Amino acid sequence: MARIWQDIFWLGLFALVLAAWAALYAMALGSGLDVLGRPGLGAEALLALCSGPSAGFAGAAVVWAMWAGMGVAMMLPTFVPVLTTHQKIATRMADAMASRLGLVAGYMGIWLGFSLLAAAAQIALSRAGLLDDFGAARGSAVQGGLLILAGLWQFTAFKSRCQSVCLTPMAYFMGRFRPGAGGGLWMGAELGLACVGCCWAIMALGFVGGVMNLAWMGLATLFMVLEKLPAAGALVRRPAGGVLIVSGLALWAGTML
Repeated sequence: MARIWQDIFWLGLFALVLAAWAALYAMALGSGLDVLGRPGLGAEALLALCSGPSAGFAGAAVVWAMWAGMGVAMMLPTFVPVLTTHQKIATRMADAMASRLGLVAGYMGIWLGFSLLAAAAQIALSRAGLLDDFGAARGSAVQGGLLILAGLWQFTAFKSRCQSVCLTPMAYFMGRFRPGAGGGLWMGAELGLACVGCCWAIMALGFVGGVMNLAWMGLATLFMVLEKLPAAGALVRRPAGGVLIVSGLALWAGTML
């Protein structure tokens, strides 16, 4: 019986991820955008309503819903190694499933909170004229700065500490395991905070190519999944940072030519 509930849990988890991707695709399609987040017929008016200077409560809600969908679609897959580790150590506990559901709820609660901040930042930057109607920074100089910032973050000690929690979930659970749904919620929130510390700069790169750029979302998701794999995570962090810095410098150089 426990195995059946485990299967239902995993099917539900991946169904949620697929639903989030489908919702993001529908939002892009309904806004007249292609997979690169570029405009089609009617896109300018709709996205200006959502994130432009005249955005109201409804527009702000749409922007938050977009970021919340990104949080589920992009970040929940990166949580799979943690969830599989939790399953190994908690399977025989009576409240194992309640603990695992709490873990997911706490983790996603943190990312939904991050989504509120990201949506507020997008609206504020748009009203200040720093973003276009598609959520991309205006000018290569600003875009280059964002790439360099994200690249430098890859080399910081804080990023390394946050990533280490994701790379070694067994060590985290051995030292900080809390039973029950409440314990799972608490652990999920702690792991979510570590994940935000690890990945916020990559998420912020949505302001480089446009926050509704589905191609960027897919590549960023793949990279963040790789960053949290025990064998690959430590190997890709600094090279990726170097690529981001060089890309940003190239954009800056282009503005000077």
